[in-house]
Amino acid sequence: MAGFDILELRIGRSKPLGAAGALSAIDKHKVGGALAAGPLGLDGDEQADRKYHGGPDKAIHAYAVTHLPGWADELPAQAQRFRPGAFGENLVIGGASEADICLGDRWRIGSALVEVSQGRQPCWKLNLRFDVTDMARRVQESGRTGWYFRVIEPGLIAAGDRGVLVARPHPAWTLNRTSHLLYHDRMNRMALAELARLPGLPDNWRRLAEARLSSGRTEDWSRRLGVS
Repeated sequence: MAGFDILELRIGRSKPLGAAGALSAIDKHKVGGALAAGPLGLDGDEQADRKYHGGPDKAIHAYAVTHLPGWADELPAQAQRFRPGAFGENLVIGGASEADICLGDRWRIGSALVEVSQGRQPCWKLNLRFDVTDMARRVQESGRTGWYFRVIEPGLIAAGDRGVLVARPHPAWTLNRTSHLLYHDRMNRMALAELARLPGLPDNWRRLAEARLSSGRTEDWSRRLGVS
């Protein structure tokens, strides 16, 4: 593919979310100018729960702006919430979605070199963010999850920058295919074994694939999705 555009750059700090006041930095604000991108993400950005968010494999979150009208149509009562930044993304992406992005892709954005590490595994905080009790499950089933970049070479990123593909080592592993395997074709043993062998795959995803192969079962998603 030719590339994608950075339409907005967003960062945020942790603050209470929902009635219980769970800390989250999902509410990210738009910033002008360039920000430094380093191993732990964009300068000034924060993640509330570093066990499940942030870290080198989840340094920068990206979301495709093309998904927003579809969400608004699907959930008209929350339509006004589906604006750039709605999903807590750092990079609002134009011109690409999960169908166009592959695991392991390396992209030059501004002066930074980033690599696609994994798709987002949605959690219960999305239910609170949108006031939709099953929003995390909807995101998971739809494949419109967004994705994470790890930073290979630190640099500056700004709105208006264009992502230029530098390397695509796993062209067969689009994020759409990966999502379909994880959440729909869940016990495809051949595909799981192939996924587990991919160089650069985050350890948690490798363990997930290996656990399914050894147990013959899918892991329990209820706690992550916030469903009983």
